[in-house]
Amino acid sequence: QVQLVESGGGLVQPGGSLRLSCAASGSIGSIAALGWYRQAPGKERELVALISTRGSTNYANSLKGRATISRDNAKNTVYLQMNSLKPEDTARYYCYADAFTVDYWGNGTLVTVSS
Repeated sequence: QVQLVESGGGLVQPGGSLRLSCAASGSIGSIAALGWYRQAPGKERELVALISTRGSTNYANSLKGRATISRDNAKNTVYLQMNSLKPEDTARYYCYADAFTVDYWGNGTLVTVSS
């Protein structure tokens, strides 16, 4: 079992920045990749970014160039730095862990981009 706890969401003005954090615990050794998804009201959950245990990254086009995913293996934590935020980035952001045959999800943290 893997537990994921997100933090760092909140209200930010357009053009602003936020850094989300996700602390993983439990069967850390089973995790192949960590990442972030988001779900806006009335829309399907979509990929934001992934990072493998080796540090290779993958970004969705919607946030490419505006987001950076990173991980601190010593702290079992993954981060998502988002810059130049737009109102359409408003969503609940979920931490995700790929444990090969099992997917784990956090409860999400709400990001609201509004003036």
